[in-house]
This record gives sequence, C-alpha cells and structure tokens, in this order.
Amino acid sequence: MLIRNRTAFEEARHIQAIIFDKTGTLTKGEFGVTETLSFDKSYDEKEILKFAAAVESESEHPIAQGIVKSSENKYEVKEFKSIPGKGAEGKVNDKDVKVVSPGYLEENKMEIKEKEKIEQLSGQGKTVVFVVIENKLTGAIALGDIIREESKEAIKQLKEMGIKTMMLTGDNKQVAKWVADELGLDDYFAEVLPDKKAEKVKEVQGRGMIVAMTGDGVNDAPALAQANVGIAIGTGTDVAVESADIILVRSNPKDVVSLIKFSKATYKKMIQNLIWATGYNVIAIPLAAGVLYSAGIILSPAIGAVLMSISTIIVAINAKLLKFT
Repeated sequence: MLIRNRTAFEEARHIQAIIFDKTGTLTKGEFGVTETLSFDKSYDEKEILKFAAAVESESEHPIAQGIVKSSENKYEVKEFKSIPGKGAEGKVNDKDVKVVSPGYLEENKMEIKEKEKIEQLSGQGKTVVFVVIENKLTGAIALGDIIREESKEAIKQLKEMGIKTMMLTGDNKQVAKWVADELGLDDYFAEVLPDKKAEKVKEVQGRGMIVAMTGDGVNDAPALAQANVGIAIGTGTDVAVESADIILVRSNPKDVVSLIKFSKATYKKMIQNLIWATGYNVIAIPLAAGVLYSAGIILSPAIGAVLMSISTIIVAINAKLLKFT
C-alpha cells in the first residue's frame, strides 16, 4: 500500500464503518456465468455450458466472452453464424447449437421453461441467454458481474473486528440486494447517482461513525475525499487515486483488513517506544544529574552514553518487529 496521508492512516485504527463501491471493488466489473440451468436430462449443466462456449468462442460480444471464460473445456464449432440482434449458432459435435436471447424464443414461439427461476435471475439484474440444441430448448445461462473471491473473507474479517460494512452502487435494488446478501453486508445503497455518492458517505458520518470509503472509479473521487479515510484501488482511475489518502496496490478487498491491522499495530509500537524512551529519560537523566549522589549512586557520562545507545537500539528493534505483527 502507498500511504499519502499519515493522519488518515493513523485514523484508520478508529474506523467504525467501511463503504465499498461495488463494481471493480467488491466485484470484478466483468461478465461471468453465475448459474447454468438444464431443461433436458440428456445434458447436464457443464455440458450445456461447453456447447454454448463453443459457439460463443467465435463472437467478440462481452456476454459471449463471459461464457467462454467460464467454461474450462470447449468443443470445436463449425459453420458459425451470427443471428443479428438475437445471438449466434454453429455446428458442435454434429449438432445444431444456438445461443440466443429471449427475443429469439418469442419470435420462434418457443416456450420458456422454469419461468419463475428465469424471472428471479432477471430480477437480480442478471442477463439470461438460452441454449437451443437441435431446435429444442435445452438450457439457460445466467451471467452477472462476478463477485471477487476475496470479498467474502474481507467482509467476514471486518465484521469480526466490529466494523460495519456497506456498499454503494448505481445498480438497481435487486442487484444490490443480491450482492449484499451474498457477501453478508450490513447495509447497501442502490441506484445512487455518481454525484450523490459523497452525500451517502456524509449520511453515514452523520450517524456518528468514522467512515472509510473504498473505490476505483472517477465517480468515487468525491466520496473518497469526503470520507475520514479514503482508500483507492491501485488499478483504478488517476482521479480516484489522487483523491485517496491510501492507495492499495492490488484490487483485493482483504488488503483493507490488512490496512486497519497495520494502523493499529503501528500505533501500538509507537506507544511502546514512547513509554520506553520516556522511562529511560525519567530514570537515567536524574541519576546522571546526581539526584541519588548522597546515597552513593551516580551515573557516569560513559555509562549514560551506553544506556542511551541501548535505548535507541531497543526502540529500533521494537519498530522492526512490526513486520512480524
């Protein structure tokens, strides 16, 4: 991490609430498969995903690339063709395979199966595409913004430290609620316009809390500046980085936990060294000045110099031990 504001770094040990931006911070900001449904017992979910990935491997669409990245193994596709505005098709293992939108199903009067589940996924803000094999609706694939693997552990550790965890996003309430429930967040703010993010930070501060804000986008800059401690992801925009007090080199929410622990450990070492240095001066200087001369106790300048050196060495060694904290 890069500490740009020492005062804010020291304040990090008092953080009571952390607000995370969703896209690019808690999530990867890229499409990925979240669920695969099979409507035909002849094909399991993995097989359906492999068929879809084979067809989409020839497409450059973000959704297509999300399907391709989510499949470990892919079949070869032949006779690939795009279906303008509706999807794509091709021959996979000598079968005609199409990956299409709901609009294609309506146009071809194909009944959508498991409607309630599909509506539930759509309500979470996910994009749902359908897999048609040999002109038979065989499965469906839901894609959404992928939650970072490290996010759950980071939220868990922060809550164990007694810190409230919150999220800011411009996405709708269904998407925000899904992410918040997946991560176990204490609160979330959905449908927040870019220029209103700083106001939400101020709102939480109004509850009497010391607030940290973590984000990576241009829109996060005012919120980062408003927070008691602004934390930017190093891979974020220059504006966000310039507005932050502390910059995390990696896009890893767990580094926020490390930051808080580091702030607490640094303060603890500072107090320990202050006590040691003060104790030395309170005892050694009066002895060197001859306070106990009448009792036959006096500290010679040579011994005083040695003790002063030892004191400095102990303080330096104690500070070095911070890396093992």
